[in-house]
Amino acid sequence: MDISIAASFLPQNDPDAARTFYRDTLGFEIRKDVGYNGMYWITVGPADQPDTAIVLYPPAATPGLTDDERRTLTEMMAKGTYGTVVLASKDVDGTFERLQAADAEVVQEPTDQPYGVRDCAFRDPAGNLIRIQQLG
Repeated sequence: MDISIAASFLPQNDPDAARTFYRDTLGFEIRKDVGYNGMYWITVGPADQPDTAIVLYPPAATPGLTDDERRTLTEMMAKGTYGTVVLASKDVDGTFERLQAADAEVVQEPTDQPYGVRDCAFRDPAGNLIRIQQLG
């Protein structure tokens, strides 16, 4: 089977803050920025990985959600318990220092995990957890 990851989705509730964080703080390129009825779907990704992307989407646009479900989703985003993405870096300590200097919200400093990974963690403006693992 020949299957690859094309895109993953993370919610965003402030398109300007999402653009700034993913473009200016993480250094991703913005590939698409589609607006409809005041909502924005923003596709971002590393410049050297054109076939892999993250789509930052407005959760309010999710079809079929009840008002209670929308409220729960909003509460989970506010607590940072809804979305997660795991990224990788050749220099997790250097990446941590750069993101911390850019005022990204630190969740965890670089740590050697008992399961064999060195990683750190941040939150994006919507509360999504961004974990960054050391490559190699």
